Amino acid sequence: MSINKNDNLTIPEEDPYFYVSKDIADIFDKIHALSKKKPVNVLISGRQGCGKSSLVRQYASIYNQPLSTFQVGILSEPGQLFGEYALKNGDTEYKQFLFPTAIQTPNCVIHLEEINRPEHPKALNMLFSLLSDSREVWLEELGHLKVAEGVVFFATLNEGEDFVGTELLDVALRDRFYFLLMDYLPNEVEKEVLIKKTGISAEQAADVLAALNFLRGHGDLRIDVSTRTALMIGDMMAVGATLRQALSVSLQTSQETLESVLIGLHFNKSYTENVSAEYVLFDSSFIENSKRAGL
Repeated sequence: MSINKNDNLTIPEEDPYFYVSKDIADIFDKIHALSKKKPVNVLISGRQGCGKSSLVRQYASIYNQPLSTFQVGILSEPGQLFGEYALKNGDTEYKQFLFPTAIQTPNCVIHLEEINRPEHPKALNMLFSLLSDSREVWLEELGHLKVAEGVVFFATLNEGEDFVGTELLDVALRDRFYFLLMDYLPNEVEKEVLIKKTGISAEQAADVLAALNFLRGHGDLRIDVSTRTALMIGDMMAVGATLRQALSVSLQTSQETLESVLIGLHFNKSYTENVSAEYVLFDSSFIENSKRAGL
């Protein structure tokens, strides 16, 4: 892992098995190019566990930029990202947090995680100025702060009635972002990821996906079966767990539903083919290939 001049800002390690659609990979290459010319903010939405946060880390890694992630869910008042007053030796002093340092670090990737889950909606007010074209803000405690050149803001969120504690994102705030919508991987790609990341066999991966496709095809069961869940199941099987054991500890479901899944697998052990778009390996080689292809 590479270290930035600030010890708290690091360039994340590259995931060698991170797949996205070719369209998203191309868009991210354009976002990187655009960030060298003007301020860029990107909002990523999608199903829980489909890789939104991982995509931000992979972007920082392959473009060799430091990453700093901030949990918006802990914010209860404006300015809390920057610092807070605290008692020290009987005196009240202002303690600066990492956020001001990160936004003033050239080419830093700022990840605002769960941006629609603050404890108080007004806690996001300070972001309006930072995400505007001027990219600056003034705080009484810190003075004038200006976002450094090349800094890219990413925000991720889950939307929908299933996500308790989330808020509708302010329209004016949302308007400051480019928008990307992610979905789960197609089966063929998800199978490849399972095999490479967990070490299970192709047959085991097919069984896992057959089970998940059964659940994904029964929306009335209301069970989240993300790629993250698939990897959890695969990891358990890689250390010797049976499919039944791996499903029982990775899925939040009843024994009756689990038995239905296993019975379904008994009659049909295949997994569903569902590739509607070309998917590519999104790693450092993608950049070089894009340059050679003139993308």
